[in-house]
Amino acid sequence: MTQTITRGQRRQQKGRELCERVHHSSSYFRLNGKNQSPFHQTWHQHCVLLAGVSGAMSGSWWSSAAVTHGLVALFAMGSWVSVNSLWVELPVIVNVLPEGWNLPAYLSVLIAFGNVGPIAVTVTHHCAPGRLNERLVIHCVQALAVVASALLAVFWSHTVTIAGGERSLFFLLFTFVLSLVCCTSNVTFLPFMFSYPSQYIRTFFIGQGFSALFPCIVALGQGVGKLQCPTVNGTVKPEYLKENFPAQNFFWFLCVMLSISALSFQALMQRQTKSQENAPQQEADNAAAKNGEETHPLHNGGTPVSEDQVQVEEQPQTFWTRRNIYLLSLLAVSNALTNGVLPSVQSFSCLPYGPVTFHLSVVLGNIANPLACFLAMFVVLRSSTGLGLLSLAGGVFAAYLMALAVLSPCPPLLGTSAGVALVVISGIIFTGLYSYLKVVIGTLLHEAGHAALLWCGISIQAGSLIGALTMFPLVNVYPVFKRAQECVNNCTSPHIT
Repeated sequence: MTQTITRGQRRQQKGRELCERVHHSSSYFRLNGKNQSPFHQTWHQHCVLLAGVSGAMSGSWWSSAAVTHGLVALFAMGSWVSVNSLWVELPVIVNVLPEGWNLPAYLSVLIAFGNVGPIAVTVTHHCAPGRLNERLVIHCVQALAVVASALLAVFWSHTVTIAGGERSLFFLLFTFVLSLVCCTSNVTFLPFMFSYPSQYIRTFFIGQGFSALFPCIVALGQGVGKLQCPTVNGTVKPEYLKENFPAQNFFWFLCVMLSISALSFQALMQRQTKSQENAPQQEADNAAAKNGEETHPLHNGGTPVSEDQVQVEEQPQTFWTRRNIYLLSLLAVSNALTNGVLPSVQSFSCLPYGPVTFHLSVVLGNIANPLACFLAMFVVLRSSTGLGLLSLAGGVFAAYLMALAVLSPCPPLLGTSAGVALVVISGIIFTGLYSYLKVVIGTLLHEAGHAALLWCGISIQAGSLIGALTMFPLVNVYPVFKRAQECVNNCTSPHIT
């Protein structure tokens, strides 16, 4: 196929040929110890200037740091967008699927079992160090997430009969697959970010905040079905009004977000490849410019410094210091509470106040996550004591929410606006404090190297696993938490619907 060359392209080609001739002639003068004519000097300067402008214009927007920050954020969005989307959709599907109020506990355990992925990655790192292709693993888990989310959108409401009872097998199966992807991302996405400067690690956590923010915005637009109690033939039957759009559309939105994350990672790979290809050429250009413009090194009024006079002291650094162990412990505890303990009983702490309260607590609590991550970009608390106090403050609100779940279906201030406000605000502050704490700890551990980020991901998943496995028998086996009956006065106070 013949290509049509425009007049502008011909001019650019002639200009490049002229610059090449000037460059060769300048090299001739320099090699033979002769001075360049003013003509050669002027054209040489113009060619250098035009080459710099052309290179800047060709890659200015695509090579800018802003584009890198944006791609990193979108890439990080896919790390936990699946699990966050499932959590914010719980108020909609909890009354549809047969597991009912116990569904959050099932979800927490499935997320905990998703730790099979990071365990496999960790064992591979230990048994075959340096042989695991993290980029290939990331591509695989992203492709698996896109396929699983698409199947979830189609089969989420299908149930099967197991041991004489209805079970949402397809929903639980695809939830496990998505949980496997999210858990594996903690030990693959974070170590991959070690190849970028430290400021991008905060952008990464902001992207993880987007994984909660975007589903929350969609969930707010979706709404939640309000409970009505009409009387039919003398019998009160609970009825839930439909949402603005069904859960199936929400799960398709999840599939789109995962696809965007995968494409962003591919774009980051292409940018790195181009940077590696351009690096040798840039080094050659810099060397040529240096040889052309300087015939003697600059002494800056003194004598040159030899390599023998430059001594770089390298002191071996040990990762397992008291401070790092303390940070990993705080990280494990915070994730045990935010990803295992409190989510397992959130239906019991919120639903007695009504489905709208449950919906607002879940959605607004998840919105607090990216806001806390954004705050961590500008304010990084490095004091170990301060981080400990922050964790204790979050624990106070966690204790209040746990007390509400234990007292279900008759928590305090039931039937009052104050009770609704307290449970929603407590959920927001609890999530915000621990989200900020996790981002700050991740930023501090990034400074300790690649291994620190790997152990950071392990601590996150270990804490989540312990919290979920601890709460599952308390919710599903032992009658610690009790569900309220719909359209029935379970307490002396009027029940909110």
